[in-house]
Amino acid sequence: TSKDKLDPSFDTRVSTICAAYRDAIDLYLREGIHTICIDEQTGIQALERIAPDRLAGPGMTMLREYEYIRHGTLCLFGNLHVATGKILSPMLRQTRTEEDYLENIDALVSMDPDAGYRLIADNLTTHCSESCVRYVATSCGIDEDLGKKGVRGILKSVASRVAFLTDPSHRIQFLFTPRHCSWLNQIEIWFGTLRRKVTRWMSFTSLESLRESIEAFIEYFNDTMAKPYAWTYTGRVLAA
Repeated sequence: TSKDKLDPSFDTRVSTICAAYRDAIDLYLREGIHTICIDEQTGIQALERIAPDRLAGPGMTMLREYEYIRHGTLCLFGNLHVATGKILSPMLRQTRTEEDYLENIDALVSMDPDAGYRLIADNLTTHCSESCVRYVATSCGIDEDLGKKGVRGILKSVASRVAFLTDPSHRIQFLFTPRHCSWLNQIEIWFGTLRRKVTRWMSFTSLESLRESIEAFIEYFNDTMAKPYAWTYTGRVLAA
């Protein structure tokens, strides 16, 4: 249960994200505005089974070796383009830092540098960092004193930074999901697809083989499987 349900604006925040999904295709086709769901899938393990799977036969299920060798983990910065269902500018790193996140945002925006963006993300502190505020201000040509983190102005607190990043007048606008509402972010649906199709079943001999498998699947997904999700939730409680 989301702790933010006690917030009087909870229903409005949920409805705003649902409305963003509803309007995404029209805004993209009519105005070229990109609606993109962003999040990180952390701790993707490169596990190498010590013996190959034994394929299923008549009257038998597939047998899988339970022992494995660990080769480390990767973090995938996933960016789902709501209007097309494609994964844009995926980034794989061994870390999930503020700098990594900003690199991901910059790579996204650089694909269409003059377009409008609505970026849907959760409330992780790195998603509303000082560097993110400064990046949006620079990209949107906002020339004003941003203040000082922890002291004053826009940069003072998480709340003041969120208020700036969610300003609808900005060309790059963030929409933050309430806490513990990851199900509102469509990229989580796609992460489930990645787990089912790739990372849950395959054996990886190294981090590089894991990276190559994920990148190959994303390319295949974009070419053959990508389509907008049929999002039916409107933000109102469904009747029993």
